Amino acid sequence: MRILVVGAGATGGYFGALLARAGRDVTFLVRPARAEALRERGLRIVGRDEEWVLTPRLVTADTLDGPYDLVLLSVKSTGLAGAIEDIAPAVGPDTVVVPLLNGLAHMDALNARFGTASVLGGVAKVVTTLDDAGDIRRLAPLAHLALGEQDGTDTPRAAGIRAVLEEAGIASPEPAHAVTAMWHKWVFITTLGAVTSLMRGTVGDVYDAPGGPGLGPAVLDEAAAVAAAAGHPVPAAERAATLAVVSVPGSPMVPSLYRDLAAGRPTEVEHLFGDLTDRARALGVATPLLDLATLHLRVHQRRVTAGTASGS
Repeated sequence: MRILVVGAGATGGYFGALLARAGRDVTFLVRPARAEALRERGLRIVGRDEEWVLTPRLVTADTLDGPYDLVLLSVKSTGLAGAIEDIAPAVGPDTVVVPLLNGLAHMDALNARFGTASVLGGVAKVVTTLDDAGDIRRLAPLAHLALGEQDGTDTPRAAGIRAVLEEAGIASPEPAHAVTAMWHKWVFITTLGAVTSLMRGTVGDVYDAPGGPGLGPAVLDEAAAVAAAAGHPVPAAERAATLAVVSVPGSPMVPSLYRDLAAGRPTEVEHLFGDLTDRARALGVATPLLDLATLHLRVHQRRVTAGTASGS
């Protein structure tokens, strides 16, 4: 199986490194600056009392050859349009594209460009970050990539990809319905992102403040109502799991979106929040807290664009 990993950041880089270490034929599609850094230093996985270095096979968009059997697409939503054009030479009639982005807007774009039959739904769960040296820092043992056909049926190709992932040490359970699983993660991401971004603090900062414990459940109710109206209700167990994350006294937990906000960097506001609130309006679901979080992030985004944003 010939595998192309688009992006060598915290998520795609980690999954791709595990696949390459397991002996799979893996190539990373990266920007020229990242390619230069990786050639000099290697793709390094550090943290949790381990450090290992991979000498990755690299291509840039101008040297990409194809087609590949599997494309793991791991880019920020802001780079999605460019990435879709970059990977076009790698996508043949039998290529399977598995996106690792949060939200759902990217599925519309990929389906329009490559056809629904070429794109699987995917939900990635991994706790890694790219540090100042460009190394992938592993913060927790979780390495999970669930994937499946968009229509919810199981197929030999999806099962085969899951088997390859499992052999590399990446947990890959079969989801009951891949798109539903994507909706449920979207609910979790936007709940955590709204709570921390609106209050400009960690989960613990918010929860420990007078009135703070009520915010997480209220935001979750809104996000879950949108998912339910779209035909993907969130089970009670998953709601409880989300509440368990956003309702912890003293918790230092923040999502990557908050880290970008606090550092004065661009965020994925439109992909994660703008799209969700647009769908809420189309479905007739009221989301006042999510609307407020969206506005807050949009104001930040305008400041970033104007060059006036600063970290907290």
